[in-house]
Amino acid sequence: MKKDQIFILKDRGIVHISGEDSRDFLQNIVTNDLNKVSNTLSAFSSLLTPQGKYLFDFIIVKHKHGYFLDCEINQIDDLINKLEMYKLNSKIEILNLSNEFQVAAISNEKFLTLDNAKNELGFTINYRDDPFLIDPRNINLGARVIINLEKLYMSIKKLGLKLEDSEKYYDFSHKLGIAQINTKDLQEKLFGLECNFEELNGIDFKKGCYVGQENTARMKMKNKIRKRLMPIETKKNIKSGSEISFKNESIGKVLIGGQYPFALIKFDNIGKDFMDKDFSCDGLKIKLIKPTWLN
Repeated sequence: MKKDQIFILKDRGIVHISGEDSRDFLQNIVTNDLNKVSNTLSAFSSLLTPQGKYLFDFIIVKHKHGYFLDCEINQIDDLINKLEMYKLNSKIEILNLSNEFQVAAISNEKFLTLDNAKNELGFTINYRDDPFLIDPRNINLGARVIINLEKLYMSIKKLGLKLEDSEKYYDFSHKLGIAQINTKDLQEKLFGLECNFEELNGIDFKKGCYVGQENTARMKMKNKIRKRLMPIETKKNIKSGSEISFKNESIGKVLIGGQYPFALIKFDNIGKDFMDKDFSCDGLKIKLIKPTWLN
């Protein structure tokens, strides 16, 4: 990512949760600790099923008297419905503000030119009253910005940024091993730990109860993580649901197909040195990419 590039992420949307119970409401249901989130620190988190399986993931950013949830836009309606289900008597308001705010990505280098900026995961500042933050999942993803649409192009001009095709950003994210496109295809098909959320700073094991906490903690304690979500390198698009095999043995299944494919892989079945090995899927030779941050 070059210093003066900006990637407008039109596939992202914003949910705003506000009200006197907003912190406690989120604290009781999401995987990360809301006590970490402040005007100067944002966090990656997720919402799981009671069994600990994936439903949604998002970046939580403090905003005035509430929180922004930066999430994939095609999941927003379902996410809001789920949040409303958990709302009960909580004194909160849940709004879809995707028509008012735009999510974008810039380089860490550009972020560090802003006043008071620090190159630390999740570190957050305000620029023209909009939050700018280092992506809390991985330092290599650059910085994230949430800009009021009325100020978007003026901010781009003031910062001397140049618009780039978002595909370049998502190509990089895919090779880095972080799924951000078509994550709806993951719902209820794998556990939060199998999504690598611990390695992406999305789970806090000290915060106490949240939805899916019991099974997540049990898997962690017993080291029962035998499968991992991993990116696939292929010359042709492969379909969601396709089996992946190695030496005539099924070792995983494609969960996200298309341009940025990811599969749930039986990690123990392929050994540690698999980067140069060929795997098979739908009659095609494919390769698995092991993220550098995944042990």
